[in-house]
Amino acid sequence: MEIVAWLSANWLGLVGFVSGLLCVWLLIRENILTFPIGLLYSVITVVVMFNNKLYADVLLNLYYVLMNAYGWWFWLRGDASRRHGTEQVVVAMMPTHLRLPVLGISVLGIGLMGWYFDTYTDADLAYPDSFTTIISFVAMWMSAKKYLDSWVLWFVVNVVSVALYLLKAQEDAQLYFYVALYALYIWLAVLGWRTWREQMPESRSVTA
Repeated sequence: MEIVAWLSANWLGLVGFVSGLLCVWLLIRENILTFPIGLLYSVITVVVMFNNKLYADVLLNLYYVLMNAYGWWFWLRGDASRRHGTEQVVVAMMPTHLRLPVLGISVLGIGLMGWYFDTYTDADLAYPDSFTTIISFVAMWMSAKKYLDSWVLWFVVNVVSVALYLLKAQEDAQLYFYVALYALYIWLAVLGWRTWREQMPESRSVTA
């Protein structure tokens, strides 16, 4: 009964756990339903993270709402050169010419966001939270574009997020769901890389 009562009190975290796990599994399978499930997960996580004063994560999940909508469209309608007669765009590597600009924007974004939340808000762990947020911004965009490299960034984000949420879970038990979820995400990021790599046409292993 105590477990049932605890789950009832923390039901948002439970729904976030289930929907978050499902949307990543569908992403690995290249199933378009990953995007509506991802929308549900993002909305729930906005509420949980706001309650825990992790404001960078709030912004991240608002962004996820937009990127899930974009990814839904792009996988079905975007970049005809990557269709190869299929219903969806195929997996590819991120173009080489984008790598340095994306890295520079990421470093700048982490610094500015961390400084802002640390200086002007009551945010906890402003810089680590900003790191996972900015890198997740990039990784989500890459996933929406169906770039194989996205799984590398997701792996890094998941490792850091587990440590971050473990620290905060002492204050809000709902975050233990996110600890468990992101621990599973670490494994799923490895699985995602391997699965997408097998599905990627050889001609797309290097993109100019």
